[in-house]
Amino acid sequence: MHSGITTDDAMNLAMSAKAVPLFEAVTAFIRDEIDPVTEKFFKLGEGRPDRWQYGPGQLELLEGLKNKAKAKGLWNFFLPNAETGEGLSNLDYAYIAAELGKNPIASECMNCSAPDTGNMEVLERVGTPEQKERWLKPLLNGEIRSAYAMTEPDVASSYAKNLECRAVLDGDEWVINGEKYIHLRGGGPALQDSDLHADDEPRRPTTSSSLTDPRPDGHPRRPDPRTDGSVR
Repeated sequence: MHSGITTDDAMNLAMSAKAVPLFEAVTAFIRDEIDPVTEKFFKLGEGRPDRWQYGPGQLELLEGLKNKAKAKGLWNFFLPNAETGEGLSNLDYAYIAAELGKNPIASECMNCSAPDTGNMEVLERVGTPEQKERWLKPLLNGEIRSAYAMTEPDVASSYAKNLECRAVLDGDEWVINGEKYIHLRGGGPALQDSDLHADDEPRRPTTSSSLTDPRPDGHPRRPDPRTDGSVR
């Protein structure tokens, strides 16, 4: 798409020339490595006793693909102009993301699946050195997964002002009270990013995010009877 004016770059939505080789490498990897084993991946998960866990062989297949992609440099495309990513513009990444979206496991194979991508972007942009070392580095390496918890059971929490989960400053610690739905896969996250109201502003609560590790015994898992796939 272009405005037709040769000097107008604002409406030039073509992929840049420097991104073409990477785009072609991604499409080739999906075609040659991921597509041929996608059906097998899902068959391995059929009939598993715990729907929140991988079936026998699923994780091994996925990790094998991730290792191949990482070895070829097909990894972390989503951080634009960042030292930790490929340095792609949002426009160039859009073309690659469209190809990743054509296969249900391709994004995860190249460490570009949500909610990890959004959580990594937040950590990369505003995380402290300690937070980056603890969570960003293993996320960028594909060693852990993360969750994003905004949905709450009793309110329309897509509108942030409706959030009922509260964080209250008690001395030098924050006490968080609330209930969230999170979407898990393969045993749960190693990092949870939760939207909540932080009551540190005297005039009105402010929306913030908290980074937390799962409890040692894991999150309580109660399927929501109103939906298929949520966990409370």
